[in-house]
Amino acid sequence: MVQQIAVLFDLDGVLTPTAELHMRAWSDVFTPWCAAHGVSPYSSQDYFDYIDGKPRYEGVAAFLASRHVTLPWGSPSDEPGQATVCALGNAKDGLVNEIFEREGIVPYDGSVRLVDQVCQRGALVAVVSSSKNAPGVLAAAGLADRFAVVVDGNVAAARGLAGKPAPDTYLYAAQLLGVDPRWCVVVEDAISGVEAGRRGGFGWVVGVDRGTGGKALLEVGADTVVYDLSEIDAAALLALLPGGRLRGGAA
Repeated sequence: MVQQIAVLFDLDGVLTPTAELHMRAWSDVFTPWCAAHGVSPYSSQDYFDYIDGKPRYEGVAAFLASRHVTLPWGSPSDEPGQATVCALGNAKDGLVNEIFEREGIVPYDGSVRLVDQVCQRGALVAVVSSSKNAPGVLAAAGLADRFAVVVDGNVAAARGLAGKPAPDTYLYAAQLLGVDPRWCVVVEDAISGVEAGRRGGFGWVVGVDRGTGGKALLEVGADTVVYDLSEIDAAALLALLPGGRLRGGAA
């Protein structure tokens, strides 16, 4: 019997260049906020250190903690301008959606090619994203028909799944596909996402360095790091399963 295999893709920064747009929106929120509150200026490194890959409000809380600031959590219905974690997150969400509508979304060619190649070789695929905007982004990028399984922020909230770096959302995607995690590849660009892949006992974890840094991705558990998914040979990748550290019983 042939074992079914799967490749689980993050969305922003892996399939689409929307991570860059998220970075711009976060900067537009936190740059004036930091200036108004007299704390250290926001930088792109803050995005990678505290926000990237996490559920939106958790990213806000992590950034505020880095500046020794505590705000009430608030409610998801909070309006931008209120002094709550949710209000800051909602301000960012409004800005990034404006950018999506104004500029559109074009997926990475190398990523689309890899998705198609692994599917041609019989692998199942899923998207696992912390974003609640994932279905809209996939549709705008012309990728929605490629993924029958999408575990996003909405699914995580409905199912009570912990966000990355916990492995819960990736494990749930594997469950929906009916594939043992040891026979799944996780493809991530965020430290929190790579950590999730490592913690979940997945067969192979690919780190995509879109600015996080290859060394940082390797240190938190990536088995392979590339700059673009065009660097990966689909057949060679799938041949690694059940991969790397799991082979021969290694932990």
